[in-house]
Amino acid sequence: MAGSDVVHVVDDDVDVRKSLGFLLATADFAVRLHESATAFLATAPKTIDGCIVTDVRMPGIDGIEFLRQLRTRGHTVPVIVMTGHADVALAVQAMKEGAADFIEKPFDDQVLIDAIRSALDNRNLAVATHPQAAEIRNCLSTLSERERQVLDGLVSGLPNKSIAYDLGISPRTVEIHRANVMSKMGAGSLSHLVRMALIADSKH
Repeated sequence: MAGSDVVHVVDDDVDVRKSLGFLLATADFAVRLHESATAFLATAPKTIDGCIVTDVRMPGIDGIEFLRQLRTRGHTVPVIVMTGHADVALAVQAMKEGAADFIEKPFDDQVLIDAIRSALDNRNLAVATHPQAAEIRNCLSTLSERERQVLDGLVSGLPNKSIAYDLGISPRTVEIHRANVMSKMGAGSLSHLVRMALIADSKH
């Protein structure tokens, strides 16, 4: 691994920090552990190498505010946000604030490792010149009106039950539409789907 591929783990839970540190070290990443976003920002160099893995829910500065402060200071380091299953709205907000990816807990070890490698590989790609924007909009044009409504709900961070209530359909029907949207968009995960929707929107 290159020397700049440092993974900064920012989490207030000491057990999570230790287990992620061990996991990433065995995957040949250089790891730095930080007990809070406040502690990280207090000691952050002018140029932060590698990427950051942080929890969306932390005391003091949470994951969303952490992202904002990093961007305000001019840091473009990719940030991967870990979220609980009920925190989809926060995860979507994190993506809108510039997070590279979000991962729902509990997650498979390999999912996190792949997300970090992808973030490191793509850190120099500007979203503004995203090569996939036209392709994504072509995929969006294949969605039915109902599928588009379900996608809008997902991008707003709404759970299936809320989308079902708003549209007057059953949660099961929402699940079917959601699966169709994922398939038509070629999305492997909800974070991938949200990222594509945001990229398409950013070009309007």
